[in-house]
Amino acid sequence: MRILVIEDNQKLAESLVRGFTQEGYAADFVLNGEEGEKRIMISEKDYDMVILDISLPGKNGIEICRSFRSQGIMIPIIMLTARDTVKDKMLGLDSGADDYVIKPFSLGELLSRVRALSRRPRNSLPPIIEVGDLILNPANQEVFRGKKKIELTLKEFRILEFFMTKPNEVVTRQQITDHLWDFDFNPFSRAMDVHINNLRNKIGNKNETKLETVRGVGYLLKA
Repeated sequence: MRILVIEDNQKLAESLVRGFTQEGYAADFVLNGEEGEKRIMISEKDYDMVILDISLPGKNGIEICRSFRSQGIMIPIIMLTARDTVKDKMLGLDSGADDYVIKPFSLGELLSRVRALSRRPRNSLPPIIEVGDLILNPANQEVFRGKKKIELTLKEFRILEFFMTKPNEVVTRQQITDHLWDFDFNPFSRAMDVHINNLRNKIGNKNETKLETVRGVGYLLKA
């Protein structure tokens, strides 16, 4: 999952990105409301969630959220704000936000909100994803082949989760980069190949459901 943080406090934005990265998510941040809105307008399909501050330079979070919803952009949004009155919460939620977190907050609380929101039906992924005999549970980050549990790193889990949403479909390297790495990722590095090779070894490649390389294009989870 890839998250965009729109927050004008750079230290907080950088801290959130570090926290998301440690959880295995890809994350970017922007410090201006108009820039954040433009990023989503251009790259909506590259992001799975937005963490949106209300008080932003350029354009505030309420305006941005309303703009997204009016244009049919239904990406999940968690609003951040120091405003804690019932009226403020209603304003944020009524503008189209999916959740509302009051500053100051703990990273653990925000991560719990992110996980809960990512489990909600959305176009809609089932709570358990099954491809062939592979079973993935996004809620507790467990993977099984049949009854055998497969131990994966967070990054391997995110990669497999992405593949399992597109079974029997060729996934390009660019798609993987767009959804699972941030803007600073070097596409010429070997990091992606190392993670995917490790994943392939762990899930096994002699079973009916296997991860294949499509030379010059990307990968295919074949069921």
